[in-house]
Amino acid sequence: MLRQTAFGFALSMLVLASGLTTSAIRGNTSTSNQVALSTTTVKTTDLEKSVFNQINRYRVTKGLSKLSLSSKISRQARIHSQNMASGQVPFSHKGFEKRVNAIPIPYRSAAENLAFNRGYSDPANEAIIDWIHSPGHLHNLKGNYNLTGIGVATNSKGDVYLTQIFLRSRSR
Repeated sequence: MLRQTAFGFALSMLVLASGLTTSAIRGNTSTSNQVALSTTTVKTTDLEKSVFNQINRYRVTKGLSKLSLSSKISRQARIHSQNMASGQVPFSHKGFEKRVNAIPIPYRSAAENLAFNRGYSDPANEAIIDWIHSPGHLHNLKGNYNLTGIGVATNSKGDVYLTQIFLRSRSR
Protein backbone atom coordinates (compact mmCIF):
# COMPACT_ATOMS: atom_id res chain seq x y z
CA MET A 1 0.00 0.00 0.00
CA LEU A 2 1.08 3.57 -0.56
CA ARG A 3 0.68 6.56 1.68
CA GLN A 4 0.28 9.84 -0.08
CA THR A 5 0.89 13.11 1.66
CA ALA A 6 1.28 16.64 0.45
CA PHE A 7 5.03 16.01 0.45
CA GLY A 8 5.36 12.67 -1.35
CA PHE A 9 4.82 8.95 -0.91
CA ALA A 10 5.61 6.46 1.86
CA LEU A 11 4.14 3.20 3.16
CA SER A 12 0.38 2.86 3.78
CA MET A 13 -2.16 5.51 2.90
CA LEU A 14 -3.38 8.38 5.00
CA VAL A 15 -3.71 11.96 3.89
CA LEU A 16 -4.77 14.75 6.19
CA ALA A 17 -5.80 18.31 5.62
CA SER A 18 -6.42 20.93 8.24
CA GLY A 19 -7.27 24.59 8.27
CA LEU A 20 -9.71 27.32 9.08
CA THR A 21 -10.53 28.92 5.76
CA THR A 22 -7.43 27.93 3.86
CA SER A 23 -6.84 25.42 1.11
CA ALA A 24 -3.54 24.19 2.54
CA ILE A 25 -3.03 20.44 2.76
CA ARG A 26 -0.85 19.16 5.56
CA GLY A 27 0.34 15.60 5.50
CA ASN A 28 1.41 13.17 8.16
CA THR A 29 3.60 10.19 7.45
CA SER A 30 2.93 8.04 10.50
CA THR A 31 2.77 4.36 9.52
CA SER A 32 1.56 2.85 12.79
CA ASN A 33 -1.35 0.42 13.08
CA GLN A 34 -1.41 -0.73 9.46
CA VAL A 35 -4.09 -3.38 9.08
CA ALA A 36 -6.03 -4.03 5.91
CA LEU A 37 -9.73 -3.29 5.98
CA SER A 38 -11.93 -6.30 5.59
CA THR A 39 -14.02 -6.61 2.45
CA THR A 40 -17.18 -5.83 4.41
CA THR A 41 -18.83 -2.47 3.97
CA VAL A 42 -17.58 0.27 6.27
CA LYS A 43 -20.44 1.63 8.35
CA THR A 44 -19.97 5.36 7.95
CA THR A 45 -22.37 6.27 10.77
CA ASP A 46 -20.37 4.08 13.17
CA LEU A 47 -17.18 5.85 12.09
CA GLU A 48 -18.80 9.25 12.60
CA LYS A 49 -19.86 8.27 16.13
CA SER A 50 -16.38 6.93 16.81
CA VAL A 51 -14.72 10.19 15.73
CA PHE A 52 -17.14 12.21 17.87
CA ASN A 53 -16.61 10.06 20.97
CA GLN A 54 -12.82 9.89 20.61
CA ILE A 55 -12.49 13.64 20.07
CA ASN A 56 -14.56 14.36 23.16
CA ARG A 57 -12.54 11.87 25.24
CA TYR A 58 -9.35 13.59 24.06
CA ARG A 59 -10.70 17.06 24.87
CA VAL A 60 -11.68 15.98 28.40
CA THR A 61 -8.15 14.64 29.04
CA LYS A 62 -6.86 18.12 28.16
CA GLY A 63 -9.31 19.87 30.49
CA LEU A 64 -11.46 21.12 27.61
CA SER A 65 -15.24 21.01 27.40
CA LYS A 66 -16.93 18.37 25.32
CA LEU A 67 -18.32 19.33 21.94
CA SER A 68 -22.01 18.93 21.16
CA LEU A 69 -22.83 17.04 17.98
CA SER A 70 -24.98 18.98 15.53
CA SER A 71 -26.91 17.21 12.81
CA LYS A 72 -26.89 20.46 10.81
CA ILE A 73 -23.09 20.61 10.86
CA SER A 74 -22.79 16.87 10.23
CA ARG A 75 -24.94 17.24 7.14
CA GLN A 76 -22.46 19.67 5.56
CA ALA A 77 -19.47 17.55 6.66
CA ARG A 78 -21.09 14.45 5.16
CA ILE A 79 -21.84 16.20 1.87
CA HIS A 80 -18.20 17.28 1.58
CA SER A 81 -16.93 13.75 2.34
CA GLN A 82 -19.36 12.28 -0.20
CA ASN A 83 -18.29 14.79 -2.84
CA MET A 84 -14.62 13.96 -2.25
CA ALA A 85 -15.29 10.20 -2.27
CA SER A 86 -17.16 10.44 -5.56
CA GLY A 87 -14.48 12.60 -7.17
CA GLN A 88 -16.80 15.59 -7.61
CA VAL A 89 -14.36 17.75 -5.66
CA PRO A 90 -10.68 17.24 -4.80
CA PHE A 91 -9.50 16.28 -1.34
CA SER A 92 -9.12 19.80 0.00
CA HIS A 93 -10.65 22.59 2.03
CA LYS A 94 -11.82 24.31 -1.13
CA GLY A 95 -15.34 25.57 -0.48
CA PHE A 96 -14.92 25.58 3.31
CA GLU A 97 -16.44 29.03 3.74
CA LYS A 98 -19.41 28.04 1.57
CA ARG A 99 -19.93 24.83 3.62
CA VAL A 100 -19.86 26.73 6.89
CA ASN A 101 -22.17 29.47 5.62
CA ALA A 102 -24.66 26.77 4.52
CA ILE A 103 -25.03 25.68 8.16
CA PRO A 104 -28.05 27.48 9.64
CA ILE A 105 -26.27 28.27 12.93
CA PRO A 106 -24.85 31.71 13.73
CA TYR A 107 -21.18 31.26 14.61
CA ARG A 108 -18.17 33.20 15.84
CA SER A 109 -15.46 30.93 14.51
CA ALA A 110 -15.10 27.73 12.52
CA ALA A 111 -12.48 25.18 11.54
CA GLU A 112 -12.27 21.95 9.59
CA ASN A 113 -10.17 18.79 9.74
CA LEU A 114 -10.05 16.33 6.85
CA ALA A 115 -8.60 12.85 6.49
CA PHE A 116 -8.45 10.39 3.63
CA ASN A 117 -7.26 6.86 4.19
CA ARG A 118 -7.32 3.30 2.96
CA GLY A 119 -6.11 0.05 4.46
CA TYR A 120 -6.75 0.57 8.17
CA SER A 121 -8.98 -1.58 10.34
CA ASP A 122 -10.16 1.52 12.20
CA PRO A 123 -10.00 4.53 9.85
CA ALA A 124 -11.54 6.89 12.43
CA ASN A 125 -8.95 6.06 15.08
CA GLU A 126 -6.10 6.33 12.57
CA ALA A 127 -7.27 9.78 11.48
CA ILE A 128 -7.53 10.98 15.08
CA ILE A 129 -4.08 9.67 15.99
CA ASP A 130 -2.58 11.56 13.08
CA TRP A 131 -4.68 14.69 13.74
CA ILE A 132 -3.30 14.76 17.29
CA HIS A 133 0.25 14.55 15.93
CA SER A 134 -0.27 17.35 13.41
CA PRO A 135 -0.01 20.93 14.75
CA GLY A 136 -2.74 22.35 12.50
CA HIS A 137 -5.20 19.57 13.24
CA LEU A 138 -4.39 19.63 16.95
CA HIS A 139 -5.04 23.37 17.04
CA ASN A 140 -8.54 22.70 15.71
CA LEU A 141 -9.16 19.74 18.07
CA LYS A 142 -8.23 21.87 21.08
CA GLY A 143 -9.91 25.03 19.79
CA ASN A 144 -12.52 27.13 21.57
CA TYR A 145 -15.47 25.42 19.89
CA ASN A 146 -18.71 24.11 21.34
CA LEU A 147 -20.29 22.39 18.32
CA THR A 148 -19.08 19.87 15.81
CA GLY A 149 -20.29 17.81 12.93
CA ILE A 150 -18.68 14.75 11.37
CA GLY A 151 -19.22 13.24 7.96
CA VAL A 152 -17.68 10.05 6.61
CA ALA A 153 -17.99 8.62 3.12
CA THR A 154 -16.39 5.74 1.27
CA ASN A 155 -16.05 4.79 -2.36
CA SER A 156 -15.76 1.51 -4.28
CA LYS A 157 -11.94 1.57 -4.00
CA GLY A 158 -12.15 1.40 -0.21
CA ASP A 159 -11.10 5.03 0.27
CA VAL A 160 -12.49 6.55 3.46
CA TYR A 161 -13.00 10.33 3.62
CA LEU A 162 -13.56 12.03 6.96
CA THR A 163 -14.62 15.64 7.46
CA GLN A 164 -14.98 17.25 10.87
CA ILE A 165 -16.26 20.81 11.13
CA PHE A 166 -15.93 22.76 14.37
CA LEU A 167 -18.05 25.81 15.27
CA ARG A 168 -18.18 28.28 18.12
CA SER A 169 -21.81 29.37 18.12
CA ARG A 170 -22.71 33.00 18.81
CA SER A 171 -25.28 32.03 21.42
CA ARG A 172 -22.63 30.77 23.86
